Amino acid sequence: MSDSIKHECGIALIRLRKPFQHYLDKYKTPTYGLSKLYLMMEKQVNRGQDGAGVANIKINVKPGHRYISRYRSVEPQAVADIFGKINKKFSKAHKLAKSVKRETGIDAVHDADWWQENVAFTGEVLLGHLRYGTHGQNEIENCHPMLRQNNWRSRNLVMAGNFNMTNVDDLFDKLVSLGQHPKEKVDTVTVMEKIGHFLDEENQRQFGKYKDQYENPELSDIIAQEIDLKRVLERSCKDFDGGYAMVGMTGYGASFVARDPAGIRPAFYYVDDEVAVVASEKQAIKTSFNCAYDQIKEITPGHALIIDIEGNVNEVPFIDRLEQKSCSFERIYFSRGSDPDIYHERKKLGQLLIPQILSEVNHDLKNTVFSYIPNTAETAFLGMIDGLEDHLAKERKNAIMEGILFEEELEELLTFRPRVEKLISKDVKVRTFITSDDQRDDMVAHVYDTTYEVINKDVDSVVIIDDSIVRGTTLEKSILKLLDKLSPKKIVIVSSAPQIRYPDCYGIDMSKMKEFVAFRAALALLQERGLENILDEVNLRCLNALENGTATEENFVKAIYAPFTDEEISNKIAEIVRPKGLKAELSIVYQTVENLNKACPDHLGDWYFTGNFPTPGGNQVVNKAFVNFMKGIEVRAY
Repeated sequence: MSDSIKHECGIALIRLRKPFQHYLDKYKTPTYGLSKLYLMMEKQVNRGQDGAGVANIKINVKPGHRYISRYRSVEPQAVADIFGKINKKFSKAHKLAKSVKRETGIDAVHDADWWQENVAFTGEVLLGHLRYGTHGQNEIENCHPMLRQNNWRSRNLVMAGNFNMTNVDDLFDKLVSLGQHPKEKVDTVTVMEKIGHFLDEENQRQFGKYKDQYENPELSDIIAQEIDLKRVLERSCKDFDGGYAMVGMTGYGASFVARDPAGIRPAFYYVDDEVAVVASEKQAIKTSFNCAYDQIKEITPGHALIIDIEGNVNEVPFIDRLEQKSCSFERIYFSRGSDPDIYHERKKLGQLLIPQILSEVNHDLKNTVFSYIPNTAETAFLGMIDGLEDHLAKERKNAIMEGILFEEELEELLTFRPRVEKLISKDVKVRTFITSDDQRDDMVAHVYDTTYEVINKDVDSVVIIDDSIVRGTTLEKSILKLLDKLSPKKIVIVSSAPQIRYPDCYGIDMSKMKEFVAFRAALALLQERGLENILDEVNLRCLNALENGTATEENFVKAIYAPFTDEEISNKIAEIVRPKGLKAELSIVYQTVENLNKACPDHLGDWYFTGNFPTPGGNQVVNKAFVNFMKGIEVRAY
């Protein structure tokens, strides 16, 4: 994507299923779990660069000893910063362990009990989080994991997640009605406090059940064994509206990962006799544990993976499932393309664009050069070239079958290959010390570099594929100007994703309507055709629905796009992003929604493009976002 957006978060959970001594003996290090956590987080760093955090729970720790450890960072290299600090702890501990052996003869270096009694982050449950901030300042207080503390071990809760809730106001009010006094009206706080409240109640339920049978110290252990986390999640999550993959660790060592009922946000797990692990991406698990892909399972939507205090793993339902609408944008852009499923889907997206591309260049492949915008569009580009080869193969077959070619023409047809060049490469980032608007625009125009003298001037068309076009600003300010210096006859910009028309509210920071170039194109068309009244009509319907509490029932903003075809909007987008002075003819080609769903048949969460939100809260968000636009309010709608 040439226009950067903030998106997604990443989660990583590791539960060591054997005694700590096992890993010390087998792997000759007390940092086996931490090393795996570090690798899982680094393999998902694409999902969050605003900050990171890790937490660790030690199981069966005696009173008087710390059993929860946590580090968070908002440094530019947050993961490296955190694990650098942890490594310093272990380096000091190694020196101490060696001195213990010299002084006492006790081999502390190879003694798991010594490590766990004396060194932080030596617990059996490890949690990592990578943050892409969609709300709040980039401050340490906004970094996951969040901690809800209590002097009762089983009431402690550590949470992190990849989620956004659409109904934060309602959740906040419910907490207040329960007698709580939340410190902030944000989904992170409301979610944790809601789950924490029902964890407290579950503790109290178990206390009431066993208080007459055991003394208090023994009772604490009984409560930890008997707590029903499935029940906690059933009671706390029933009011959630949003996309989420939430990880929770209790102070006594049990943990859970809960996935939303529509499967909007991803969550995968792997279990063997040594570990149970969860991550946002399969590739992180595959790389970290060298397991087969078919051993990595997807948490079922509306289910939670619960790992009890003994390390037993169960996947259980906790909320009624909705129609599965896993986010298709995950497949197009967010996730690592080395996942084999995603790799093939992205290639398919490029392949399916061929009919539209051929039409734009009048089937003149001899005078067309194909390239891509690095680097997330590279796989779609490979698919596009595969599609061209398939097209040429059919052309050759038809020509031979018809037998109408002379030898010279046949030779040309058999040897012809699509012209492929690397025209666009990322060069340098614009430095913020440039203050002049004219200078800044000039610098932006040179963020990308190009390859000269490979285009036949005023003859060749240039086809450039990008994974998606959201705002179009980088096209206007940089890429199109750069390509025009090559003097092509025509520039065709191709998006492997459909037109992004609607805000997201499930984890991606795309919440303001006017930022979408497709929305701006629709507004321009309405004005040109004297249809501005539609804006007022939609605004009135949105206002009325928000006022009477029915805004969740329908997406009224669809009416903005209804008068126009996809091609009409694409043509208007081409006019909007066309820089002043551009000499070449310009076309913008977007993927169709139909072909998107063909390429990603198991991931039909296409609300960005269709406005068909998977939860009622999505309708409310888009209606509110439109009202905000009409009022000129620069805030997100959830």
